[in-house]
Amino acid sequence: MRVTKHHLFLSFPRHLTPRLHFSTSAELPPPPPPPLLTKKACIDLLKSCKSMHSLKKIQAHLFTHGLHQNIDVLHKLMVFAAGANLAHAEKIFARIDRPTLFIYNVMIKAHAISVSGSCSRALSLFDEMRVRGLCPDNYTYPFVFKAVSRLRAVLEGEKIHGFALRSGVLHDCYVCNSVLDMYGALGYVESLSKVFDEMPERESISWTLLISGFLKSKRFEDAIGVYRRMRREASVQPDEATVVSTLSACTALKSLDLGREIHEYVSTQLGFTVIIGNALLDMYAKCGCLDIARGIFDAIQEKNVICWTSMVSAYVRSGLLDEARSLFERSPVRDLVLWTTMINGYVQFNKVDEALTLFRYMQIDGVKPDKYTLVSLLTGCAQLGALEQGEWIHSYLEENGISVDAVVGTALIEMYAKCGCVDKSLRLFHQLKYKDTASWTSIICALAMNGNTSTALQLFSEMTRAGIKPDDITFIGVLSACSHGGLVEEGRRHFDSMAEVYRIEPKLEHYGCLIDLLGRAGLLDEAEDVINKVTDKDSEIIVPLYGALLSACRSYENIGMGERIAKRLLEIEASDSSGRTLLANIYAAANRWEDVRKVRRKMTTFGPKKSPGCSLLEIDNVC
Repeated sequence: MRVTKHHLFLSFPRHLTPRLHFSTSAELPPPPPPPLLTKKACIDLLKSCKSMHSLKKIQAHLFTHGLHQNIDVLHKLMVFAAGANLAHAEKIFARIDRPTLFIYNVMIKAHAISVSGSCSRALSLFDEMRVRGLCPDNYTYPFVFKAVSRLRAVLEGEKIHGFALRSGVLHDCYVCNSVLDMYGALGYVESLSKVFDEMPERESISWTLLISGFLKSKRFEDAIGVYRRMRREASVQPDEATVVSTLSACTALKSLDLGREIHEYVSTQLGFTVIIGNALLDMYAKCGCLDIARGIFDAIQEKNVICWTSMVSAYVRSGLLDEARSLFERSPVRDLVLWTTMINGYVQFNKVDEALTLFRYMQIDGVKPDKYTLVSLLTGCAQLGALEQGEWIHSYLEENGISVDAVVGTALIEMYAKCGCVDKSLRLFHQLKYKDTASWTSIICALAMNGNTSTALQLFSEMTRAGIKPDDITFIGVLSACSHGGLVEEGRRHFDSMAEVYRIEPKLEHYGCLIDLLGRAGLLDEAEDVINKVTDKDSEIIVPLYGALLSACRSYENIGMGERIAKRLLEIEASDSSGRTLLANIYAAANRWEDVRKVRRKMTTFGPKKSPGCSLLEIDNVC
């Protein structure tokens, strides 16, 4: 071992160390150089790195020791940076003169799947790497297709699919599956089917993606057809994901036979998992087989909160609120979804007081509600006209900093409107930063319901000018406003625009509004012509329309038409007393008392059938 003067000094005891005097002009010896950081040591540091603070320290060492140009080290650095802080990764990327294919793949993946990423940036990186002469590989394309799906950029997706086809990477099943996933997400089921049929090799996930793609486009019969084809043709068996996707199609179509067939396959071959158990439970419950659903629920050994929520939801849908609440109380864990499911059940069946009480228990339990919980409660308050409770929920929103977006805003608008506070609804509407179709529709219907015709129609014009497409419910509000305002010409124009401009098929409610509008204006012949042109002659459609016209006949004392319409009504529904009642009233208005007596005698013979009405008013929190 070489001994230096430094070592000698250290070997003396402190009290015997000689005192040496140095002139100020003498230079001190330079400090020893730090130990050299090797590539392996640097890579090990990056592998064990746990935070951005540590990463920046390691990065400083890289530059100090000249390792920042080492390709292996650079790859590890980019992998960690892209996963930890994409903005920092972009800064590093900008300083790399010639990024490799690996680095491009890392950056494209990060932008395609990260919440902070930009799918547009992923596509621009894809174009940039091709300009630099780098050939995308089977790790590049799946994440590029993922970015296309998130952007819903159909033309770009088809173009990139063409690149992949020409490059030959579609022989890789992983890449083919990513193409299937993209077309399924975009709703292009024809392209989805074509890619699947041309695949040289198919895995279980390939079949599942095809089924899932049909499900997303609501092509449930096709989804079931793919499952049957898989069972017939494929060398691979349906796995958990395939079974769960197919059960969703069975649920939508109420296809109980196939559901039972899948249940048998799971029992005898695949084996149960909690996810499959939940899917079967949901399918049986929605097909009306609550007992079987409960049996599956009881058989699941380790129930998670999703199991409890599925079963509670099944009871709620069937109106069995006591059973739902009993199960809710037994659940060992209650998350926000389970609380909201139970609260929504009470609201759905007009038990708003129970819903509000449960909401208070939810707060005591420390579960923070989201906007959907509060929207459900606001809907209940609107149904009952419970203004005080609705205002309390509005205050809760403000006090807890829950933003009033389009969903919450629409619920508040409807609540205040149905409680008679239309001005407050209008103020809330104007305060909304983003307004969707539901927001516009709710305020238009609120104004129409309260007789504010001109404002309702003015807002409808603003809605269409803003590029927001109205739906069928919007037109109910518009036509109601025209009817209340006696605006016959405008009402006709809006009714015609439904099919001609917006491709919306008029329903019973729309025809009812138009008949009411024409009837109020005394245009009874035109109203009758409108009814005669209705293509759907189902009694549920025709009877209410004839009833509305018969009411107009009474107002204008048009006895001839009244008799004719009443006769048609009786031909459709002989046991219904409403037509005879209206006809008797028409005769009474014309002082034809003998005819009144004849009609009433017939009503006695046939037995009137009229459901009793009821009203509800809240005063001081008491109904």
